[in-house]
Amino acid sequence: MTDEYYMRLALAEAQKAYDADEVPIGAIITGADKILAKAWNQSELLQDPTAHAEMLAITSACNSLGAKYLEDCTLYVTVEPCAMCAGAIFWSQLSRLVFGAYEPKSGFYTRKLDILLDKTIITRGILESESASLMKSFFKAKRK
Repeated sequence: MTDEYYMRLALAEAQKAYDADEVPIGAIITGADKILAKAWNQSELLQDPTAHAEMLAITSACNSLGAKYLEDCTLYVTVEPCAMCAGAIFWSQLSRLVFGAYEPKSGFYTRKLDILLDKTIITRGILESESASLMKSFFKAKRK
């Protein structure tokens, strides 16, 4: 499976968030050649500011593996993680992060926050335009 394949699955999760009137971000975690977790933003639904797609996916993947570390696992997320999520990526020891659209206001990478482990591989811009388009559509509708 390719990065684009898993990012399309993450976009399907982001669409669930969009349909639930949540900020449309979706996440997938893979490891051992299988999907360990799928999640979408649920901060409004759960009334929890930490219920970002990445956080929910990390929790689910750890539960799936019965472990607190996600070494040799990849997180696919439609939008660049914030500092909180990047911290969780650090603590869970994810080996790889793949994200779609950049987040100029709160993205850890754009803001040049050196948070992740040195060994974490970052791949940026996978299905960037699709991810950005979903975000823009959501916020445009909110402004109306």
